[in-house]
This record gives sequence, C-alpha cells and structure tokens, in this order.
Amino acid sequence: MKFLHTMIRVKDIDASLKFYTEVLNMKLDHKKRLEDCWLYFLNDEENTCQIELTVNDETPEEGYKIGTGFGHFAFSVESLDAFTAKIARLGYEYLYPPFDLNGKGTRIAFIADPDGYEIELIEKVVW
Repeated sequence: MKFLHTMIRVKDIDASLKFYTEVLNMKLDHKKRLEDCWLYFLNDEENTCQIELTVNDETPEEGYKIGTGFGHFAFSVESLDAFTAKIARLGYEYLYPPFDLNGKGTRIAFIADPDGYEIELIEKVVW
C-alpha cells in the first residue's frame, strides 16, 4: 500500500497556490473539476508527497474551521536561515521562529498557510 496525498479545503485558491508554490516550492501537477468543487494537486520537489487543495463552490465566508484533530504538515529544509530570508522577501512571518529542538543541532520552525494550516520546517544536521 502506498500513501498518495492529503486533502485540505481552502478559501482562496490564488493565495494558497502562491503560498505552496513560492514558499514550499511545490509544483502544480494538475487540477480537476468535480460537480461541486475544484481539486488542485501539488507535488513536492522530489515527487514523494502530494497535497490536494480543494475549493468548494460553496465556501463559508469566514473559511473553514481546522479543528482540534489536525496538527501540522512537516517539510524538510536544507537551511532555515535561507528559508527565513526567503519568507521575509515574500512577506510571510513565522508562527514560531527557528529553535534548536534537541541540543544536537536539529532546528525547527513553524509557519501557517493562508488558511491557518500549520507547517513545520525541519533542518536536520547530518553528522
């Protein structure tokens, strides 16, 4: 069995596509129209992970409630320093700025997408 993708509902597809493609370097693979919504499938840089952004025709004006069950997506980055410079250029800020996770050099940070979904960035030190 192979894990294929995760789907999240978004309010503003343009803002979401901009975030996932510019900030997280994901690539739009394809989009598909269903009876009541559009589906946008984005791949990570290594084509190992896919996120489906769903835009329902009847989206609540205030957007969707994420709920208490969802935690976050996690992405690896080579350099949190470079990522920090990148998001500053693009006008985004961290929810939680980079910090050392375990005292051995692994650093993490958190950012939120336009709908409030949290994304963890992990910079691992290779020994």
